[in-house]
Amino acid sequence: MSKDSIQKTIFISDFSEGQQIHDLFLVSRKNLAETKNGKPYLALSLMDRTGEIEARIWDNATHFNALAEIGQIIAIEGQVKAFRDQLQLSISSIVPLQDDDGQMSHFIPASKRSVKEMQQELAGIINNISDQHLHQLLADVFQGELLKEFSKAPAAKKMHHAYLGGLLEHTLSVAGLAIKLSIHYPSLDHDLFIAGALLHDLGKIREFSFNTVPFDYTSQGRLVGHLVLGSEMIRQKAENIPNFPAERLDQLVHLILSHHGRHEFGAPCLPMTAEAILLHHIDDIDAKMNYIDRLSEDVDPGDYQWSDYQRPLERFLLLKGQEPSQNDHVQPESLQTGNKTSSQRNTSEASDDLASKQGKLF
Repeated sequence: MSKDSIQKTIFISDFSEGQQIHDLFLVSRKNLAETKNGKPYLALSLMDRTGEIEARIWDNATHFNALAEIGQIIAIEGQVKAFRDQLQLSISSIVPLQDDDGQMSHFIPASKRSVKEMQQELAGIINNISDQHLHQLLADVFQGELLKEFSKAPAAKKMHHAYLGGLLEHTLSVAGLAIKLSIHYPSLDHDLFIAGALLHDLGKIREFSFNTVPFDYTSQGRLVGHLVLGSEMIRQKAENIPNFPAERLDQLVHLILSHHGRHEFGAPCLPMTAEAILLHHIDDIDAKMNYIDRLSEDVDPGDYQWSDYQRPLERFLLLKGQEPSQNDHVQPESLQTGNKTSSQRNTSEASDDLASKQGKLF
């Protein structure tokens, strides 16, 4: 099989049992193991923008192990088979490709929204901030390399907005809710509330490693976490703004540090202002709605279907299929509404990250 003879034409979401596959995929996990008889075999997880599937190589496993590095695009020959009611690839051949030999948009899930459009929306929100210190702070944060990273980052490793551009998409959604609530509750400090909405997850650009797939936590992210990282970044930026009111800065940092709502969810302090309480709730709402929207993508448009038990939410969900125009993004991993690939039926790994958060999807 020549790498020059193959283009990305088949996606995991369209796989069916017995199908012969000659196509490109990205390696997300691998493990060289042995059968009960001591024969080596290679276990892979392959992904594209529509999902993930388990794959096995039974012959020449040691040889192919050296050709399939995590984060690398490979051209494979194989067949889709059923194993324990799940689809799996049985691979007979692998050819490694360089990143520039394929279009990465085929392999890495990304927001369907235009990055340029989202950046323009962000700039418009900032321009409507009348508090000069907060306006300057936001302008200083969302520019240059930091804006580039913020526009690329996912909002989570797996659970909500877990795709390139997801952090910016989530931030704009939370800010949009904050703007509407500011109108509904005029006693709120509008500028402070909106600034907190825009900055609440800033630390995620340091918490996650997202230049390769699969997304993972950085050492700094694991040790410190995005709430503290974000508050530190904000204080550093504020130091360069003359006469930034100290109390105002403390109120803003409080929004960042408290937005997970409770100590057991990772918040260093509880929300103690009206703006902080509301920010916690709208952040949670947006995460849950994105999670539900992703589940709904596997339901036929206009139909209703019960999901499998969703451990992060501790319940079954009655889902309504969305019209194609309503979908906001390409789903990286389906979350148990159908019976397609192994990753589409298994939420246990994704739920592990959230088990200690009792259903929170931060």
